[in-house]
Amino acid sequence: MFAELTPFRIEQMFVPRVWGYKDLRPWYNLVSEDEPIGEVWLTGDDCRIATGPHAGKTLGRIFKEQPEALLGNGAPSTDSPLLIKMIFAREKLSVQVHPDDQLAQKYGQPRGKTECWYAVAAEPGAQVAVGLKPGVTLEQVRTGIENSTLESALNVVPIEAGDMVFVDAGTVHAIWPGSILLETQQNCDITYRMYDYGRPRELHVEKALEATKLATRAGKVPARQLADRIVLVEEEYFCVERIPVTTSRTSSSLPGSHETKPGLEFLFAAAGSARLASGGFDPLELPERGIIAVPASSPLFAIEDLGGLDLIRITPRWAGILS
Repeated sequence: MFAELTPFRIEQMFVPRVWGYKDLRPWYNLVSEDEPIGEVWLTGDDCRIATGPHAGKTLGRIFKEQPEALLGNGAPSTDSPLLIKMIFAREKLSVQVHPDDQLAQKYGQPRGKTECWYAVAAEPGAQVAVGLKPGVTLEQVRTGIENSTLESALNVVPIEAGDMVFVDAGTVHAIWPGSILLETQQNCDITYRMYDYGRPRELHVEKALEATKLATRAGKVPARQLADRIVLVEEEYFCVERIPVTTSRTSSSLPGSHETKPGLEFLFAAAGSARLASGGFDPLELPERGIIAVPASSPLFAIEDLGGLDLIRITPRWAGILS
């Protein structure tokens, strides 16, 4: 048996990106005086715990210290399994691709990067590029990179608020302006840039071509409505769900992600706010666009809607936690 670890809130980490915004309001109360902010990391290894007895520690450290309390008995790794972010794109990101586990390990990394995007908001006409058009060859991709015509080879799809897009490793993709995305991915930040619209950043053309899969399963995922929740995506490395909360709901009423044994969950407030209440720990506030980690060893609790709550539950999958 492992020691009990109660839920805790995680501090966001604001990450500069050349394609981001200097003013993240109203999503976050931040105006950058220096570089634009493109990503808000919610569960990065360097994010700090904001509440409870481990406040001030980094998330990566607590996973090293108490992996079983967080992940459950038999946890195959002491690594945090998922990196969860908010993406704020004022300009087009690079056209890029991520390696799968096998290729990442070939180059000395522990894991690859399969991800998904949940559109928290989207403007009319918002689009993302996911995969290559049928029939496109790697040689055509290389030519497109050299001639700055790569966009013509991309499969472009419209995106609206509430859409979920799955992007498995090996998918050529690009995020374009017009949407605010909640990105869930393997805990890996490897990106091979193919084309960067003339920005003076390093490209990784040969590795990108090696990583590219001409056909993948990437694309929009239809939501599955269940009696007690909406499954937005359920894949090898993660499960993302919308959890309806009418006034209050107990954690014991949320089965599904861990049918056989308890495991780690993250609760994200896409809108509104909530409170976790339990006899086993002090009340814990979940502010709008905040995130709480619920360890496998957590006591039971109730989730109280404090107004306008749109609750997203993100659960790592065991198959995606690699040593």
